[in-house]
Amino acid sequence: MKKTPSSSTLGPEGLDIAQSFFKPIQHSSPPPLTTRTTKITVVGVGNVGMAIAQTILTQGLANELALVDVNSDKLRGEKLDLQHAAAFLPRTNITASVDYSNTVGSDLVIVTAGARQIVGESRLNLLQRNVSLFRKVIPPLAERSPDGILLVVSNPVDVLTYVAWKLSGFPSNRVIGSGTNLDSSRFRFLIADHLDLNAQDVQAYIVGEHGDSSVALWSSISVGGVPILSFLERQQIAYEKQTLEKIHKEVVEGAYEVISLKGYTSWAIGYSVASLARAILRDQRSIHPVSVLAKGFYGIHGGEPFLSLPAQLGRSGVLGVTNVHLTEEEEKQLQKSAKTILELQAQLGI
Repeated sequence: MKKTPSSSTLGPEGLDIAQSFFKPIQHSSPPPLTTRTTKITVVGVGNVGMAIAQTILTQGLANELALVDVNSDKLRGEKLDLQHAAAFLPRTNITASVDYSNTVGSDLVIVTAGARQIVGESRLNLLQRNVSLFRKVIPPLAERSPDGILLVVSNPVDVLTYVAWKLSGFPSNRVIGSGTNLDSSRFRFLIADHLDLNAQDVQAYIVGEHGDSSVALWSSISVGGVPILSFLERQQIAYEKQTLEKIHKEVVEGAYEVISLKGYTSWAIGYSVASLARAILRDQRSIHPVSVLAKGFYGIHGGEPFLSLPAQLGRSGVLGVTNVHLTEEEEKQLQKSAKTILELQAQLGI
């Protein structure tokens, strides 16, 4: 791990006190010339980027954390603020730069940078502005970390993950969107709240677009390993479809509610992305609903849409897509979601 410029000049006349402070034990070998470290880059130090950075630090997911943004003052301020918490955190080397020089050799590059929607602006126009931004951001990141994994968080996340894939030249398994990982967390929370139990005991997925056309996989929900809908049917417990649709609506509108109340979302997406970083960098091979190249799955054959499917994540990125059983209605809804995304992708000229 690199030292900060001041760490080797604390002694009188620039004496490197690290050499004097520690005395090596006898018959020891010199340290290896190369050591394996884990490096994460976060592009964009807004509310979302910093919530992700802070969560990564507190969970000790990286030896090195590189921050990139166009605002040099805010960038330096955020770096110093994090560094000043060093006594309370796992040891991490934090760097910050307005260019991409400090991102070299990143294992994982998390992109949160994006243009904000102007009042009255169409979704397509916002998307085009973000595509222009990605044309400047993605190629230099890919060039400096050719073996890394790209994790896109910027919205609209599905289409921008497709853009990042095209601009980076990376194989599809190494370009991932945060997708509906957070939507699924909201889904699990609402179901758990409804049943008065821990959300960690609920297995439930939102798939498809991270947006209005997302699909709730009610047929595959289980609680403590028990498939919930089939359990209700076996016990002859009546439930209304409207109740299920209401919960899904709450999931879709959850982000809008948070934004209307506090102005932005941050903490939940921070934990969501950190969970993806942990799964990837620690090769946990856990399943997360993230935005991946969906061609060939669940009857999606036309074009190259990126949308969320339950995917197994590990050190090489997406290891595979889980063969979750979908009802005929759910599969049709997922195909409709893919069509919505494809219509946007077709207008990008990439």
